[in-house]
Amino acid sequence: MFNRVILVGYLSRDPELRYTPNGMPVANLGLAVNSRFKQNGEVKEETLFIDIVSFGATAENCNQYLGKGDPVLVEGRLRERRWEYEGQQKRKIEVLANNIRFLPRKEKSVSEEDLLPPEEVSDLEPF
Repeated sequence: MFNRVILVGYLSRDPELRYTPNGMPVANLGLAVNSRFKQNGEVKEETLFIDIVSFGATAENCNQYLGKGDPVLVEGRLRERRWEYEGQQKRKIEVLANNIRFLPRKEKSVSEEDLLPPEEVSDLEPF
């Protein structure tokens, strides 16, 4: 069987770092992945929110250098976790990351309109 996933997206929350009882760092990340598709001739956009788990030095680096909104590329494999909560069976599918690449942020382009002073100045503005 083949279990490999590659995702590119933006962090939906800051990384959460914790340690196992034997001292292994573990970081939990939330990844938002956007996709576009056509449906009935109309372009639609869908966002998936995926939980990512990383270990070791990768986990510590993610915690130190990444924050909400940062773009990343994640390579890993899918894992299903099962547990019982208040008598109900729960399950969750997450990605165990083998590699996380930090991607450069897109710089917002500044238009000429952003650089122009406002046309009307009220009495409340000091200029």
